[in-house]
Amino acid sequence: MDSKPTETSLPLNAPELYINRDLSLLAFNKRVLAQARNEAVPLLERLNYLCISCSNLDEFFEVRVASIIEMASIDPNTISADGTTPSEQLAKIAIYAHELVNKQYQVLNDILIPTLAEHNIRFIRRKDWTKAQHQWLTTYFNEELLPILTPVGLDSAHPFPRILNKSLNFIISLTGKDAFGRNSGRAILQAPRGLPRVVQLPAEATSSGPHDFVFLSSIIHEFINDLFSGMNVTGCYQFRVTRNSDFFVDDDAIDDLLLAVQGELAMRNYGDEVRLEIDANCADDTVNFLLERFHLTRDRLFLVNGPVNLNRIQEVNDCLDRPDLKFPPFKPSIPSCFGKDKDMFAAIRKNDVLLHHPFESFAPVVEFLRQASADPDVLVIKQTLYRTGADSPIVAALIKAARAGKVVTVVIELRARFDEKANIDLAAKLQEAAVHVVYGVVGYKTHAKMCLVLRREDKQLRNYVHLGTGNYHPRTAQIYTDYGLFSCDKELGEDVRRVFAQLTSLGKVTKLNKLLQSPFTLHKGLVEKIDRESQHAKNGKPAKIIIQVNAVVEEQLIKALYRASQAGVEVKLIVRGICCLRPGIPGVSDNIEVRAVIGRFLEHARLYVFANDGHQEVYASSADLMSRNMFKRVEVCFPIESKKLAARILHDLNLYLQDNSQVWFLQPDGTYRQHQLHDNETSVQAQALLLNELQA
Repeated sequence: MDSKPTETSLPLNAPELYINRDLSLLAFNKRVLAQARNEAVPLLERLNYLCISCSNLDEFFEVRVASIIEMASIDPNTISADGTTPSEQLAKIAIYAHELVNKQYQVLNDILIPTLAEHNIRFIRRKDWTKAQHQWLTTYFNEELLPILTPVGLDSAHPFPRILNKSLNFIISLTGKDAFGRNSGRAILQAPRGLPRVVQLPAEATSSGPHDFVFLSSIIHEFINDLFSGMNVTGCYQFRVTRNSDFFVDDDAIDDLLLAVQGELAMRNYGDEVRLEIDANCADDTVNFLLERFHLTRDRLFLVNGPVNLNRIQEVNDCLDRPDLKFPPFKPSIPSCFGKDKDMFAAIRKNDVLLHHPFESFAPVVEFLRQASADPDVLVIKQTLYRTGADSPIVAALIKAARAGKVVTVVIELRARFDEKANIDLAAKLQEAAVHVVYGVVGYKTHAKMCLVLRREDKQLRNYVHLGTGNYHPRTAQIYTDYGLFSCDKELGEDVRRVFAQLTSLGKVTKLNKLLQSPFTLHKGLVEKIDRESQHAKNGKPAKIIIQVNAVVEEQLIKALYRASQAGVEVKLIVRGICCLRPGIPGVSDNIEVRAVIGRFLEHARLYVFANDGHQEVYASSADLMSRNMFKRVEVCFPIESKKLAARILHDLNLYLQDNSQVWFLQPDGTYRQHQLHDNETSVQAQALLLNELQA
């Protein structure tokens, strides 16, 4: 890579320098889907990757497509950074999304189902049912399904029913008349969400082995006539509607954020329609009927060759005890300073401690709060919770502390997307235990990951803090890569205390010693540090930037990185998902490399490293390089000041920069190229190496 300064006449706000964020997000899902084709990945994990790509696509339509549709109607002339209007974006998304969906079903039908069958895991089609299987399924339908299925014949007394977001439904064509002489020709059947979408056949119904499955949709298709006595079913087609699931809370018009979120949450399942999925065999007149009913055009129609709720196939994994087809289990390690029955406060007083999840256990975070809740010298505990669960051991420790008489304050973000209901329930549970619960700052999501423990020691008060890049969620800490820092540094502790004061009280912005905080100093601080590297490079000094995040979107930060590249700074970006920056553009981003690593664990850490002329700075953060993180959320970015811990993070990042087996490189045209090993090239997998180094 040429590190000499380059020049160009192209302005840094030129649309051709930016990749559309939504097409970039679809490209991420394409990389996830590629894992389902990867023969080096265990077979059931490949099925899991397929389901994840489908679930991600659901959310993409529920949130991103829905917001662009709204923008197209409110302000159709809005131009995004890449120079496209909302309508133009929707047209491009339709092409890319249809291509992606076609590949999903191709992977399912042509690769995974046949390969699973080779391992005696079979999805049995109706035409292949044996007599014994048909007999068992007849009984299953009559006893388990028939009593709870409620078809609705469409006529003037039975209008088209409200269709729940992402639910499995069937539209049925009928001839003949019922007992009252009625027949509109069509009926709708909604499958209750509690029903399994994949039914496992018992041993007595199959002779091929214990792992035979039938799709719920196949069972309903086979026995649909039983629901319409005396009539003739001429067609039965599954369909699913995806709705706008984002909701708007008017920050200026609400008195109680909890009540406002509860009110909006009730409407989520019935938002505007944004996508329609139908069985590919559906008759054209029925397709047109549904499109008209849902006010959708053909670019939002997806005709699919398989179950419309493809992500629900994931249920199969729960039914199978096949460790030979899954990732091998591992036991995350615990630092020796946090060993069994050790005083965590004493360990933290001695040195800052860094944890790298999931390679290292999340248990010390839980134990930290457990010890704090039981310690008579602990007076105060303050905690942010973005995504967790009411049954979390974190929550149990906070409740125990409150009941022990400690002052416990929890900042819960009610608007953590798709976790709103869980967070409302969590707030109620904590309040019942006399925990002081607040919902942050109206208009700003609290996304920072912070815990503060105030402890009396030798007639003085000392702050202990935990700061993280990921949520306080023990389950996701097993599958997301994140960092967490324990420290009792005086200035850092005071900074965390001040941020909590902002969240729970009123007052002006207070100066922080070490933390960068959005929406106040984080964006400006990062731009300044990037520009400082540019100045070092111009002065002939060592200059390098390494950033690992989930997304790179914010335009001013992208421009700063472009300026750094033009100045000759070596810029290495490790970006899991969206990246709107184009690397390798002559005169603009020659010195920028963007790579994405897709492996066993979801890359979730946010790290920022600046060479700073030999005075290297390493930061970890809860924030990605997105406008929302910089300006509409409360985030913190914290320094890793211990040289030993900073060196450890550099070691980890270098593994990712050496990865040649799970890495994709972003090309100047916005596409991603997966690196292919050469014959004499030794495989390097960053996540596998970290597992080998850090697991117990």
